[in-house]
Amino acid sequence: MSGAAQAFSGNLKKAVAGIRRINLEGLRWRVFDAKGQVLGRLASQISTVVQGKDKPTYAPNRDDGDMCIVLNAKDICVTGRKLTNKFYRWHTGYIGHLKERSLKDQMAKDPTEVIRKAVLRMLPRNKLRDDRDRKLRIFPGSEHPFGDKLLEPYVMPPRQVREMRPRAKRAMIRAQKKAEQQEGGKITSKGKKRDDTVLTS
Repeated sequence: MSGAAQAFSGNLKKAVAGIRRINLEGLRWRVFDAKGQVLGRLASQISTVVQGKDKPTYAPNRDDGDMCIVLNAKDICVTGRKLTNKFYRWHTGYIGHLKERSLKDQMAKDPTEVIRKAVLRMLPRNKLRDDRDRKLRIFPGSEHPFGDKLLEPYVMPPRQVREMRPRAKRAMIRAQKKAEQQEGGKITSKGKKRDDTVLTS
């Protein structure tokens, strides 16, 4: 680990914090590439692996999850307008001190915390939660200090895009036809005006 740690340019103390408290015997090191992935879909896969639900030996009272290394956290994607409309809120304890931060600001401040919160909020609230949190290692770039471990890249399942409902599809086709007719009507009206001016002259 020393050679990999020397190549890692980030905060090494934070990256390896709590590793000694984890029983690494028999655990796999799974690598998730967050580049271009949707936040919620990635977090659901990570939470499954951290809990060990992808193993036939899964039991809810045992912590059999694998180590999860998430890379390129700064390149995560979100759908819709969540970048500006999603807020993280917390209270300092003082009267009126309800703080909030948008997803866009949180990505600029610390993108690793976005994935961490998404995964932790998918885990059950019990005594195993802290141990599962220690197995999750998130890095903003592609560098990490675990190069000497036997890493297994995790392949994300293909995203199934649901077909548009017939009613919505018909409404979209009607809107497109209406827009085309309006554009055609403007052109014809201009053309008629030009013809009238030619005739009068």
